[in-house]
Amino acid sequence: MVGLLGLIVLHGKNLSNFVKENIVLNVVIKENAGDNEIFTLQSNLEKNESIKSTQFISKESAAKNLSNDLGEDFVKFLGYNPLSASIDVYLKADFANKERIQKLVAKLKKKEIVKDVIYQESLIDMVNENLKSISLVIIAFGFTLLLIAIALINNTIRLAMYSQRFIIRSMQLVGATKSFIRKPYIVSGMIHGLMGGIVAILLLLSTLYIAKTEMPELAMLQNYVEFGFLFAAIILMGIIISILSTYFAVNKYLNQHIDDLYKK
Repeated sequence: MVGLLGLIVLHGKNLSNFVKENIVLNVVIKENAGDNEIFTLQSNLEKNESIKSTQFISKESAAKNLSNDLGEDFVKFLGYNPLSASIDVYLKADFANKERIQKLVAKLKKKEIVKDVIYQESLIDMVNENLKSISLVIIAFGFTLLLIAIALINNTIRLAMYSQRFIIRSMQLVGATKSFIRKPYIVSGMIHGLMGGIVAILLLLSTLYIAKTEMPELAMLQNYVEFGFLFAAIILMGIIISILSTYFAVNKYLNQHIDDLYKK
């Protein structure tokens, strides 16, 4: 359950990055700008740490694209091309927020060859607000699932240790130390945690395969390095929870009075 939520979080994060990195800042160039000036501006933009990529759109290309969208040649109808050359700027996901975009736009508008900078400010606000709300819901849901997982594992181990309470007492009576008694149970808990993590990963891989078959578009959101870290975290979490639960459960019966062993 926790691993499945982890996959949802990773896909959600990658989807949000994809959306943010496809927000376009359209830098409109003045008519009298020379090719060297345009090239210099584009080169400087690509060196900016907040910018992922840029694309120069000439007047002719802009007219051709608009004609394709409209389905007719508006240049022949008007007798001239009213469009301006421009540079499409795509930001990195971490920098695609309102404050940083406004700073970049203000900086660009000060350039002599820049006529205007056009972007959908309302879209950026909507994307960031929605992502913030969704993230809070996912975090709350994930924390709840984690608590449930810990409680289920802990209760299962406590029940298993309850059935072993007399064996633990017998080992104490023959002189076994607490650490000697604890060791096999902790090793067993570690193995069970490892096996549980492996089973969870196999189920998640099956889920990923089915989801990818039904929705091929998910492939562009999948990062196998991130999946590797998630799967390692699932195994590690299973082992740690199992070890801690086993440790405290065994300690309970190691320190319990003999009369209390018969109580349910």
